[in-house]
Amino acid sequence: MNNSIKLALFGLALSSSVSFAQDCTAPATPTLPDGSTATLEQMLAGQQAVKDFQADNTAYRTCLEPHIAAAESAASGDSPGQELVEALKVLTDDYNASVSKEEALATDFNTELREYKEANPS
Repeated sequence: MNNSIKLALFGLALSSSVSFAQDCTAPATPTLPDGSTATLEQMLAGQQAVKDFQADNTAYRTCLEPHIAAAESAASGDSPGQELVEALKVLTDDYNASVSKEEALATDFNTELREYKEANPS
């Protein structure tokens, strides 16, 4: 198959993939309780919010994965074009940002949990 036809087909597949990736919605990061003043119930609700966020974030990344794979395939062809390379970068950055947000939220919750334990010694 002619390289220009391959490139056109990859571009079409990728543009469809990127538009479908817009259907993948990153979850909102929950607000955590202030551990120094929170009640046990508020801390438990915060813990559940973190767990829910992690599950939603995993689903978001699962949604992105086939779009990233399609973009990688298209971008690995001969002369993929700047649009394809940029689309792959955007998808990969979105995926990595979701991992970073999840890690930051877990760290922040652990900080609030330590503050809660300091404010409420057993």
